[in-house]
Amino acid sequence: MIAPFSLRGGSIRLVPLSLEHLDALCAAGLEPRLWGATTIQLSTRADMEAYVRAALRAQDSGTALPFTIVDRATSQVVGTTRFHSIVVEHRHLEIGFTWVALPWQRTVVNTEAKYLMLYHVFESLGYIRVEFRADAENEQSRRALVRIGAREEGILRQYRISAHRGIRDLAVYSIIRSEWPHVRRNLEAKLEGRPIKR
Repeated sequence: MIAPFSLRGGSIRLVPLSLEHLDALCAAGLEPRLWGATTIQLSTRADMEAYVRAALRAQDSGTALPFTIVDRATSQVVGTTRFHSIVVEHRHLEIGFTWVALPWQRTVVNTEAKYLMLYHVFESLGYIRVEFRADAENEQSRRALVRIGAREEGILRQYRISAHRGIRDLAVYSIIRSEWPHVRRNLEAKLEGRPIKR
């Protein structure tokens, strides 16, 4: 089991998700446009609370470590992300359940969050594989994964049933340990001028 911890970058902090963040997450994330291309949909405070509680249950079981994304300049909550599907014995996990409030999309937030998480996985935990999954029709998410250096591995056909979108195909991407040095250099180049503080 990975114990909760925080990560700090030049522009954001990743702090352990808590029910204390619920109001701020609702303010940032109950925007219909945010969920149009995703397999989940959060439209009410009850939806957000169920989402947070499910993440915390997964954390308690040792299979996930969810974070709240906080803008350092304003201390404003701007989204969430998490390590999940953690398999300690095989040293791999997934990064996902990432959403960033609309005003912070196409900013440094997502890139820096991925950098901080990948750095910790490969440099501190010594893991050998990080996986990402995205709805096959979610071109924005898929392009974002390619931009950070993830490689597409294939499509899982009819893999998930979405309550609001039906049966979905998922695209699978990964970064493995031997690719990390190249990915790291590229991400650090994208973040140039924004000091990373660990």
